[in-house]
Amino acid sequence: MPERFQMSSFLEGLPLVSETDPQWGEVACSQLDAVLRDHAWCEFKAASAGLGMISRFPDQSFLVRPMIALAQEEMLHFRQVTDLLQERGVELGPPIADRYVRGLRKICCRSTNGLGVIGDHLILNAFVEARSCERFRVLADRLQDAGSKEPRLAEFYQRLAEAEARHWESFRDLAHQVCDPEKVNRRIEEVAQSEAKLLEQLPVEARMH
Repeated sequence: MPERFQMSSFLEGLPLVSETDPQWGEVACSQLDAVLRDHAWCEFKAASAGLGMISRFPDQSFLVRPMIALAQEEMLHFRQVTDLLQERGVELGPPIADRYVRGLRKICCRSTNGLGVIGDHLILNAFVEARSCERFRVLADRLQDAGSKEPRLAEFYQRLAEAEARHWESFRDLAHQVCDPEKVNRRIEEVAQSEAKLLEQLPVEARMH
């Protein structure tokens, strides 16, 4: 069994300034099938977002290989989660609009103090990956509680948390390549504050975001 996350470590290495409401872990564990459905679509959308960066910015060849690698890994995760759903006898169902990503897009891409179109989209994706990482850590921790009937899922989400941590760093590093690194770092700090306020406004649901 992998080592338990400590509450203070949920945000370790991430640009986030606020932790997920502890109630979310309880809700997620009590409605795991719903969380898995939503998670599957999050992985699908993440892969699509990575490929979308290539088509949106075809003149930025430095994006091609990193985004292909990200899309391949996200689609692997999509397959893994859909396999879990099948094992549990749960249908994937249709995707549901993601209010978190929609709100974060307004924060990152509709601001006068942004980094420009490409920089803004890289920061947007960086924060989606960072929050996903934090949620995976929380879920892995809750699923490792004594008496949990889902030790396999606990290990699965701990592995995925490590992948999401790499992904947010990849988007940040790509932003550093195309924008002034100091401006990128300042923008990350600004977005982190707004992202925390956005999180407070959203209901606690059995969803990844």
